[in-house]
Amino acid sequence: MKPDSSEIRWVDESPLNMGERSYLPLFWDGLTTTFRHLIGPKLTVQFPEERHQFPDPLIYRGVHRLNRDEQGRVKCVACFLCATACPAHCIDIVAGPSPWPDREKYPVVFNIDMLRCIFCGMCEEACPVDAIELTSLYDLSGKSREEMIFDKEKLLSIYDQTKDQEPPGWLRGKREIEDLIELPQDDQDLTQDK
Repeated sequence: MKPDSSEIRWVDESPLNMGERSYLPLFWDGLTTTFRHLIGPKLTVQFPEERHQFPDPLIYRGVHRLNRDEQGRVKCVACFLCATACPAHCIDIVAGPSPWPDREKYPVVFNIDMLRCIFCGMCEEACPVDAIELTSLYDLSGKSREEMIFDKEKLLSIYDQTKDQEPPGWLRGKREIEDLIELPQDDQDLTQDK
């Protein structure tokens, strides 16, 4: 499209008024923000001794974990959707034939490079079976690069540590549905309406 085309509608900028040309309103807004922080409650947490409490830990994106199913097995079916959706390319999966009859594959190797991870939550969103989740653990440190590569066993141990404080999403959803809907006791309840 050419700049002199009749389809282009040029918009002229409106001239600045007197308040916009001076810096006094912006200066006043900055001072009020500063005074509000001086007078308001302090949010400083003495970290190693005190732990920060999140208002809603279920939506915080911290360290990853691999969930277990009802039988205690890894819930992942090695579909590679989390590795495909990851913008940082930090998830490596090696699939193998499953020893269980209810699925075809399972992850023989499941590694997450935490130094490359940007904690965006795309892996959690992409997983069709809710196998990978981000927890509210935020104190992540290591002495070497090798320590910051979390393998399947380490991710499952994080699940074991956090399952009581943060139940898995698939279990939370099941409990919420059971609380909201009273399920019929037997088939007679369903046939009585007919």
